[in-house]
Amino acid sequence: MLNTKVGYSQNADAFNSGVESANMANLGSAKVGLLFTSVVMDQVAILDGIRSVTGTHVIGCTSSAAICTHDGYLNAETGYSGIMSFGGDVEVGVAAAAREEGNSAREIGRSLAQKAMAELNGKKPSYFFMTASPKEEEDYILGVQDVIGDVPVFGGSAADNTVEGKWSIICDDKVFADGCAICLFATDAPMVNIYNGQYTETDNVGVMTKVVNDRTLVEIDGVPAVEKYCEWTGKTAEEVEGGNLLAATIFDPLGVKDIIGRTTAVRHPMAANEDNSMNIGARLVEKTACVQLHMEHEDMVAANPKTINEVDALIGGADSYFLVHCGGRRLGLQLVGLEDQIYPTVKEVTGDKEFLMVFTFGEYGRAEHSANTVGGLSLSFTGFKN
Repeated sequence: MLNTKVGYSQNADAFNSGVESANMANLGSAKVGLLFTSVVMDQVAILDGIRSVTGTHVIGCTSSAAICTHDGYLNAETGYSGIMSFGGDVEVGVAAAAREEGNSAREIGRSLAQKAMAELNGKKPSYFFMTASPKEEEDYILGVQDVIGDVPVFGGSAADNTVEGKWSIICDDKVFADGCAICLFATDAPMVNIYNGQYTETDNVGVMTKVVNDRTLVEIDGVPAVEKYCEWTGKTAEEVEGGNLLAATIFDPLGVKDIIGRTTAVRHPMAANEDNSMNIGARLVEKTACVQLHMEHEDMVAANPKTINEVDALIGGADSYFLVHCGGRRLGLQLVGLEDQIYPTVKEVTGDKEFLMVFTFGEYGRAEHSANTVGGLSLSFTGFKN
């Protein structure tokens, strides 16, 4: 039987925040805890607080502006921490490494998987959690899969409150800004992950004719990407110039399809450049198509309970949930005055079941018959059965 428990704290003192979250999550009797905190807090002090309670593995990252649990929405300006612990009939392997010169992200992913597998004593992982800095997530996943095979992933990228790179990745006694951390789970307890954006596809579609460094979209159909986007959406040059592009595209991002069309992974334009190219929050492939997506404001709220219901339908009713919600979506809901609807709409469908929701700058998961996927402005909702 898999045992999960969620603990949290809004204590402004980082050490005591760690103590309170660990105790509430019963971390001392668990195998691992997924930890998420605020960038305004001292991450090392949080870990010191946790270590004063237990030496159990902890792994996670900073969350953008808030976390959400079954008891409410935690967004105190002085900070917060939350832990979802996993114990019972499960074995885990945990590893983390900061990004170093000379080693590729894929090589680091392989190394982490090898170290984590050594903790499983020959058992095959059923699924794995990953968090990484927002830059090379696809390669970290490929490296892990080079070692463990096609095992489902769930998780998301470290985030801050201002998109300034102030995020942290946390694993046991390590805290760093650039790198990757993973936890392999070996268990017979069922898990279901649904990864999607719940956007509607428009008829605006074009070929990405020029891409630079995997994440800069220069041209669509031979036209500067920002110009083509404005043509599609009717937005003005001023609305999308520079950093304005990030907020302007939350309800109208781009999407790319997988090879059999089962998954449309969302690509969030982050900033416009002087040459009218746009920086994108996930990998692009030249000579493939992108489609403009759209979502109404109220539908972004409704996507949360809808996706949870889909998870429940697949697993036969989850006993607990780990919900990765894009920080950009949270920002979009904040800007239109709907952020306060996130908690009540999720609570309505989860009832008395415990959950931890975190807000990331990249989301990882898989849809039916798809491969592990990385994208932005997405939901990676995972349900667990005891």
